[in-house]
Amino acid sequence: MEAIISNLVSSFERGLVTRRELIRGLAMLAAASGTAAAGPQEPGFKGTRIDHVSIQVSDLQRSIEFYEKLFGFGVVSQDKPNEIVRLGISKTLVSLHHKQPTAIVDHFAIAVDHFDKEAVTRDLKRRGVTPEENLDAGFHVKDPEGINVQIVAA
Repeated sequence: MEAIISNLVSSFERGLVTRRELIRGLAMLAAASGTAAAGPQEPGFKGTRIDHVSIQVSDLQRSIEFYEKLFGFGVVSQDKPNEIVRLGISKTLVSLHHKQPTAIVDHFAIAVDHFDKEAVTRDLKRRGVTPEENLDAGFHVKDPEGINVQIVAA
């Protein structure tokens, strides 16, 4: 950009462009740089990995046994009143929820380094997305297809 401005000024000083052409050229450059600045923005936060997947199941015990036997997972935590069991090795990888409709992925979670809920909320709202919070998907947004994408601390 600096080279373009320098060339415009140099051309003006040598009499190759009029004052009006110089101003028009500078105005066009300013407008173009404003458009670029208003274009895609870097997110204020970055997802670093898939944290876990939540599945709605018809038979909680059968599903627990499947993940324990097939993958060697154990119960990491559970919410008995809401019939949610979280399985993994040392942290939750699969969350099972006894809830209708069954056989669906309720949500998946993306982990964010240095997660600050208030800062992420401000950043999302600045981008025109309002996060929601509920029992099933926690702090989340909906993707373009309506799938809950939970945002959690890495």
